Amino acid sequence: MATQTAAINPSPTEKKKFIRRIAPDHSQRIRFLVQTVFVVLNAWLGLQFYLWVRYYERGGTGLHVARPAGVEGWLPIAGLMNSKYFLATGHVPAIHPAAMFLFMAFLLMSLLVKKSFCSWLCPVGTFSERLWKLGRKIFRRSLRVHRWIDIPLRGLKYLLLGFFAVMIGMMSAATLGEFMQTPYGLIADVKMLNFFRDMSTTAAVVILALILLSILIENFWCRYLCPYGALMGLASLLSPLKIRRNPDACIDCAKCAHACPANLPVDRLVTVRSVECAACMACVAACPAQDALQLSLAPNRVTPGQPASSPLPWYRRAVGALAITAILATIFFGFVLYARATNHWQTNLPNAVYQELVPHANEASHPGLE
Repeated sequence: MATQTAAINPSPTEKKKFIRRIAPDHSQRIRFLVQTVFVVLNAWLGLQFYLWVRYYERGGTGLHVARPAGVEGWLPIAGLMNSKYFLATGHVPAIHPAAMFLFMAFLLMSLLVKKSFCSWLCPVGTFSERLWKLGRKIFRRSLRVHRWIDIPLRGLKYLLLGFFAVMIGMMSAATLGEFMQTPYGLIADVKMLNFFRDMSTTAAVVILALILLSILIENFWCRYLCPYGALMGLASLLSPLKIRRNPDACIDCAKCAHACPANLPVDRLVTVRSVECAACMACVAACPAQDALQLSLAPNRVTPGQPASSPLPWYRRAVGALAITAILATIFFGFVLYARATNHWQTNLPNAVYQELVPHANEASHPGLE
């Protein structure tokens, strides 16, 4: 065991040969571009949905646009409920089916490419990242939460996830179907919009506090409170792709660990298996040594400075940012196109139902609270 440890972490006096990375790393630029495209897409969906709601609030007058089903991606609880309904009955739910397809797509992304949804696509994750980077520019550093409080705080998102999982797990398929048919279930998306339009003072204070904490602490919401991210992290444990370090090529500069937004000790690990790893590739981008750090199916065993006798097998090759983009795009558009082709994307309700419910959305209470 001691021999293995010494092989992984050579003594400080043992000087390694430094082979500087040949090609520049563009992963963060590509990821930023993907994030921007997804934020713009969500902004467009949000605007379209707002105009759709306003049409019915005006009594069916003014500009009329089609309801964008993609807005259901902001209904993760509906996605989880509909997924259970589908698994239990084999039938695609008629109400908010897009929520289920998007939920399954994001879950599959985590199963294949770690918690990549959080760091590549999620608009909340993108906003959170911009906030802590802004804080670092202002204060020149982010606050580090001590380990003794950081670990318990990270457990909060799993408690929230457990609450929703137990609550939905106790509901039968019939109960889930009935819930979605209630006024509350039918216009859950409108109630979500109204939460932000008619925000209470308490909610505004909480959101402002979260924004401030996100400026001071890296990914505060994602790290401590997001139950959706907690689920994606648990699913990512099954992902075959992982950040892998080649101890022979690593020069122990610790730049990878300093760059990691999740504060993972990448420089001391051979394979990063943590649920907090979101495949953002910030650590890979920061690494100056050739073949020392990569996202791949299996570790790269090539000794630095010595050419390999044959090309690396495909499962040992690094998976780059373009490949991740292609995988995420294939999954996302694949699920959306399949749902559209099978006529399981839109919630098909008569206009008369929306005309009755949308203007009085705030009056629709949760069935369990009646």
